[in-house]
Amino acid sequence: MTRFATGAAITDALAARDAHDRVRVVRALLMRPVLSVDGDTDLFRAARRHSDELRAWFDRETGWRLVVGSQTVRLMTSYVPSGPTAETVAARHAARGRRSDPPFTRRRYVLLCLLLAVLERADPQVALGQLADEVVLAARQPGLEAVEFTLGRRDERSDMVAAIRLLLGYGVLMRVAGDEDSYVSADGDALYDIDRRVLSTILSTVHAPGIVAGSLGDTPEIGDIEEALHRPPPIYTDGETNRQLRHRVSRRLLCDPVVYYDELPEAERNYLVSQRVPLTRRLAEGAGLVPELRAEGIALADPDDALTDVRMPDQGTDGHATLLLAEYLTATGRATVGDLRGQVRALAATYHAYWRKTVREVGAENPLVDEALNRLVGLGLVRCVGTGTDAVVTPLPALHRFAVASPVIRGREAR
Repeated sequence: MTRFATGAAITDALAARDAHDRVRVVRALLMRPVLSVDGDTDLFRAARRHSDELRAWFDRETGWRLVVGSQTVRLMTSYVPSGPTAETVAARHAARGRRSDPPFTRRRYVLLCLLLAVLERADPQVALGQLADEVVLAARQPGLEAVEFTLGRRDERSDMVAAIRLLLGYGVLMRVAGDEDSYVSADGDALYDIDRRVLSTILSTVHAPGIVAGSLGDTPEIGDIEEALHRPPPIYTDGETNRQLRHRVSRRLLCDPVVYYDELPEAERNYLVSQRVPLTRRLAEGAGLVPELRAEGIALADPDDALTDVRMPDQGTDGHATLLLAEYLTATGRATVGDLRGQVRALAATYHAYWRKTVREVGAENPLVDEALNRLVGLGLVRCVGTGTDAVVTPLPALHRFAVASPVIRGREAR
């Protein structure tokens, strides 16, 4: 009896270890969808060892393909938000070169695409300055006239470096010498090795560009290109309808910090409401998350605080200002960007001894408010509509977890 009990215990322990390894790989791929044998040796081996189970899980729950090669593991993610607030939801997913960097702008995305095209033709080892020169030449192609690239200004070089740092994080580039800050300051350069194995995995679309190019005409709109590249396959059965709904909803739950019911198209909202318990349980078990089911929506919270590119709350002047503005918005409700800037000026007078020295300078409140809004929008805590000082910021339900309630003091009850 003892021998059989011990054997069962060993089997259970091995099964638990394998399940833990699969969760580690899923979480790693959600953070960065490329694992390489050189940069992520332990995770890469675990992904290879459990490739069949991982492929089946991603295919069943999200419809994403897991491509496992001899040198790289790539999760072919595709997520295009839909529904009444699709543009707001898309703003939550802006790329960042580093966690502390501002989110990518349109120019940075264009630079990233041009940089990838240049890297396809580059030598195995290349300098940042050389890449920049090639990107400037590539930007002169017809159709790119609306976005000017000279890389002669500091802000343009910063955009170039943001794209470089993103590729460093993905393992496409490996720094050999120098640093990016010296290039931004125009007094230095950097040298990189190119990992073509990782570079070849970067493009992730449902349909290859060469297949859809002929159906778009000579001057297609950006929206038409995006729709064509990510168009789902045709639906012929009710089972396939439910499968696609499950995939779209699961992608939102895994990618968005919080999914509000009013942000979903009707079909997705109805599916999520009817399947929220089993669906969130499977996703939570597969990715090591904790489901929070509320009246307004659902969030899959990460107890390790790792599956996020921005944090709330955070340390430093920017983090503290963001937390105080969150408290202000929960108390006052809707506000304009101008109102928030005025509030930061008042806060700077109170907290200047703890914040960075420049917070009371003229205009110092502008970047503080911009950073706070980037963080709050990115975490699904507020919606921002409009531009400039008149843009309207509306708090969303999840923001109220950062509200500070007045203490309630209860006296001893009479006996």
